[in-house]
Amino acid sequence: MSSYSKLMSTFQLGSLQLPNRAALSPMTRTSAEPNGLANDRMASYYTRFAKGGFGLIITEGLYSDSINSQSYINQPGIANDDQAESWRPVVNSVHHEGGRIIAQLMHAGALVQHDRFMPIAPSAVKPVGTMLVDHGGSGEFAVPRSMTISEIRQVIDNYALAALRAKQVGFDGVEVHAANGYLLDQFITDYTNLRTDEYGGSTKRRIRIVVEVLEAIRAAVGPDFTVGVRISQGKVNDFYHKWANGIDDAQIIFEKLSTASPTYIHTTEYKAFASAFADGDLTLAKLAVKYGRLPVIANGKLGEPETAEQLLTAGDANLVAIGTSALANPDWVNKAKDGIALYSFDHQFLHPMATLREDEVI
Repeated sequence: MSSYSKLMSTFQLGSLQLPNRAALSPMTRTSAEPNGLANDRMASYYTRFAKGGFGLIITEGLYSDSINSQSYINQPGIANDDQAESWRPVVNSVHHEGGRIIAQLMHAGALVQHDRFMPIAPSAVKPVGTMLVDHGGSGEFAVPRSMTISEIRQVIDNYALAALRAKQVGFDGVEVHAANGYLLDQFITDYTNLRTDEYGGSTKRRIRIVVEVLEAIRAAVGPDFTVGVRISQGKVNDFYHKWANGIDDAQIIFEKLSTASPTYIHTTEYKAFASAFADGDLTLAKLAVKYGRLPVIANGKLGEPETAEQLLTAGDANLVAIGTSALANPDWVNKAKDGIALYSFDHQFLHPMATLREDEVI
């Protein structure tokens, strides 16, 4: 039997009663149809984690509008009713296995891995780094166009519409992707946001759009629907980025987010158990607990159940999100519960698409 008493304990996340503290982390899978529809392969993929014991499943990022929010080729969307309806069989299948599933909503901003449209961003700042070859990108990013105020308001409205579609097709909640270098994180980040209006400048103004997205979603879906927000420092194209003002920025960001009535905050770091800043010993998740005063999901190198248990027991988070270790072990929760050894993650047979270790011939 499992010795992970905290990890295997139940948790009430807003209106959702969860059987354990393990969530599937959102991970880019690029396995949708070219028109952004979810398919049977994705239904099998997400259902496998519900069968494997995960109490909560958070999807890959679903692009929120059809204009310029898509980041990857074959990325799923929830930008129109057809795309939303394509998720209904996925949701129903996960529910059939007793799981709960949350749709992550995202906008690429400047991090566009294809040339389908001109990217938009807070400012006309070319992203650092290069496109992700694993996801179909090649070479340097394009310089995005700086967004107008009306475009900002349209993006906010589109997030709310996407959240409402998710609720209507049966998702148990939504998560706003404001992490990892995508549009909302581009507003938070000092060097990608050079605006001088109400959405730029101080940290308080740079977090404003995320607060307004959360407020718009809450107004659309009502008080009881689960709404989360994902926050990070590092990015897919700038792995080691840290907030310039350290703990002071963390306090402002998490306090401001909490005013918008999200159900939870989801932090992601390279190592969730490491100190967020050189001048303090608190993790980013613990800072979210301290200043956000909301349930916190922590993500980042928590694939060993012992590590996840320690983080939860220390009070750094209420839930843990498992990523690559779940790809190698879709029954991660059941294995941890039964004391069964885990497979290690291996890039050689796990690709950025809806495949799992057991799908591959090794």
